Amino acid sequence: MTDFMNEEMLLTKEGYDKIVAEHEELVSVKRAEVAERIKEAISYGDISENAEYDSAKNEQAELEERIYTLENMIRKAKIVQEDDVKGDVVNVGLKVKVKDLDMDFEEEFSIVGATESDPFNGKISNESSVGKALIGHKVGDKIAVEVPDGTVNYEIIEIIK
Repeated sequence: MTDFMNEEMLLTKEGYDKIVAEHEELVSVKRAEVAERIKEAISYGDISENAEYDSAKNEQAELEERIYTLENMIRKAKIVQEDDVKGDVVNVGLKVKVKDLDMDFEEEFSIVGATESDPFNGKISNESSVGKALIGHKVGDKIAVEVPDGTVNYEIIEIIK
């Protein structure tokens, strides 16, 4: 876990904004809700055998851990500016259209930082095997990527800014 906390995190502006919004929601709304639940549970009397109190304290611990994680992510964030990313090679913050040469179909991926990855919605991490393999390549390049199911052969068709 210490490696995660020390390295810079590449994020798109959209990804950074989501993290900041979640942090603000947790700090300004959720903290107060959990504190109120604890206060209410205490009012029931003996907290030594109070399931509501235990539950609320556990929720508070999880909430504070998430807030801490988000604060570290915000501190370590390096926002990839669209203007800084040229569209001639695959990089974080860009979309890339590839053709799977084995299955003969096209896919489009958005290359994002690790915390933003959502493969089912076409957002792949720059740290994933496919993301790593695509970064730095140009239109027309053919790339073989080792994935859990074997090797996938892609050709880069288009890079979209």
